[in-house]
Amino acid sequence: MAIQVLDPDPEYVLNHCTKYLARDNTDPRHNFGQFGSDDTRARIAESWRFPLIDTYSDGTSSKSNYAVNQVTFVYQNRDVVSPVSIGVIGTFATLYEPIPLRPIQFLGENTGYFALTVIVPKAEVHLYKYLVNNQYIIDPINPQRITLDNNKTWSRFFTQFCTQPLSFEDWEYAILQRLVAHILPFRTREGQNFIDRYYNILDKQDKAALFPSAYRLDESVGAANYIDCILAREENHHLIDYKICISEINQVLRQRNPFIDPQDISVEMYAQLYDEMAANTVPGWDYSRYSRPRYFWELLRRHTFTGAFSHPKYGGNIGAAGWAYLAERYLDTATRTTLFNWQRAIESPLGINKDYHG
Repeated sequence: MAIQVLDPDPEYVLNHCTKYLARDNTDPRHNFGQFGSDDTRARIAESWRFPLIDTYSDGTSSKSNYAVNQVTFVYQNRDVVSPVSIGVIGTFATLYEPIPLRPIQFLGENTGYFALTVIVPKAEVHLYKYLVNNQYIIDPINPQRITLDNNKTWSRFFTQFCTQPLSFEDWEYAILQRLVAHILPFRTREGQNFIDRYYNILDKQDKAALFPSAYRLDESVGAANYIDCILAREENHHLIDYKICISEINQVLRQRNPFIDPQDISVEMYAQLYDEMAANTVPGWDYSRYSRPRYFWELLRRHTFTGAFSHPKYGGNIGAAGWAYLAERYLDTATRTTLFNWQRAIESPLGINKDYHG
């Protein structure tokens, strides 16, 4: 597999990593329950940022490079002796030929950081390991780790617009979709009518540009997919909340109707459960496992609305449908033009802004 490798820009690498990695604290101040007590990642601020996933342009046309991201791997050497060799292997390239990381210098001196930048298509998920002094190790910074069927553990990253399952099993994701659909305005007749019209009026070329790999599009315009993505990265400390509460919701709904799978239960039953969670009183809920269902209700609402109306590169608002809904809903009463012209602020091909490249 051919892979495009770029020389890592020292200023870019240092600007994006020293704020989080150049600290000598040893206390687990950034552990919110997602790490073990002796995990070195617990002392690192926002370790989920690594490897660095960013937009890419070759300097000629950002639109022609819109389908790819630049991924920068960063390895920090905290030992007195510098490693003899550092490389990375991963599913984004060949698994038998390590790509060397290069030392990052500042004012002609080594900084202890080693980096490598590669170009990877958007909407992909990859596994990787470092090869340090001929010994394979998982990334000591990145919180994303996956244990395969052969019991081997790898580090993982995913690029923008990802729609592949990351955090949930199928039954969990199905329940999440039902919960999210109840929160958003698209579940109303007016909202669903808009969604149907919006996606049906797009021609084939627009659909290909606006939502590549959008097979997880649902009536929540991808908000459930957004939640799946952020729980794998920046909101990983809340994954346990979702796992416990979706399990509790599954049990509660099965108690109330043992003949139908929870993802297929009526809208009315989900509405009742939703109101009970808001009141923090859910009959059948195991409060010894999770004492505040309302807290999860608040968390779910925050994630849902953010996902439905954030930039599509984060996994939600697929095809900018959430923005289009706002643009149609909020109009100037005199001119009947939209008060929310989102396309002027967003890069092509989503929008028409020529200054912003995403």
